[in-house]
Amino acid sequence: MTDEIPTRESVATFRPVAEGMEGHIDVYHPVLDHGFVAVKDYMGDDLSILRMARMSYGRGTKATTDDRALLRYLLRHQHTSPFEGCIIKLHVKLPIFVMRQWVRHRTASLNEYSARYSVMPDEFYTPEPAQLAVQSSDNKQGRGAGLDAEQAAQVLRLLQDDARHAFTSYHSLLNADQDGRPLDEDREGIARELARIGLPLSTYTQMYWQINLHNLMHFLRLRADRHAQWEIRIYAETILAIMADWVPLTFEAFQDYQLGAARFSRMDVALVKAMLAGQATLADADRFGLTKREARELGEVLGLV
Repeated sequence: MTDEIPTRESVATFRPVAEGMEGHIDVYHPVLDHGFVAVKDYMGDDLSILRMARMSYGRGTKATTDDRALLRYLLRHQHTSPFEGCIIKLHVKLPIFVMRQWVRHRTASLNEYSARYSVMPDEFYTPEPAQLAVQSSDNKQGRGAGLDAEQAAQVLRLLQDDARHAFTSYHSLLNADQDGRPLDEDREGIARELARIGLPLSTYTQMYWQINLHNLMHFLRLRADRHAQWEIRIYAETILAIMADWVPLTFEAFQDYQLGAARFSRMDVALVKAMLAGQATLADADRFGLTKREARELGEVLGLV
């Protein structure tokens, strides 16, 4: 008996195969300075979604244009269950603070690298100078104006010095280097689960993340949005490119009806109708029950501000 994992061999399959997705299997797409996204496995394709929607097992006589129309109808009218039959499993390496945003989406299965069992590699995220900015004055969770070169250099020094100091303390507490070898044979280190607590949020972790296509699109709609934090947005944009190769017809509809679309409130609709009738302007938004922020957001969607 052996504990070795058998290697994969090329075999015939009756499973749906998305040709564009096959080129992503085990390809590690770099993200940020030390991160990556890689597809480990997937199930289903555009045709799988159509089969679930039609409750049929054959291609039938439907033309590609009919398939496209049905997929677009499903997304346009939020008939989501057929998309739940497609699944993707990703291997992701990311900073811990990005991971904490990521796991707010509680619709996936995941397994994360454990610092209780293993020594954390000395890898931490350092922002690019262009991404350093002051706190936004009108968004409590966003960035404002960028820093000048001197300010950015000072911030980077502080971030890097703090992270390096934290990792030095981490290894001292462990009494171990990155490979787990003792630094001092005459003493014991403290438990890994305790030594890790001083590491910064910029430390890189890894996970396997499995999610169905419906929930993946919800994740991407929020995290690829321009209001999302830049670091997680870069991961979302990488996954978007993978999705485009996996389910191209669905991706096209997703762009048209979700990513590039806008939602309107009851008050928005009333104001827009009045504007089209020449009975109001955006300046009258408060008359229709919109706050200043809602009016500004509507104006941005309509290209008026």
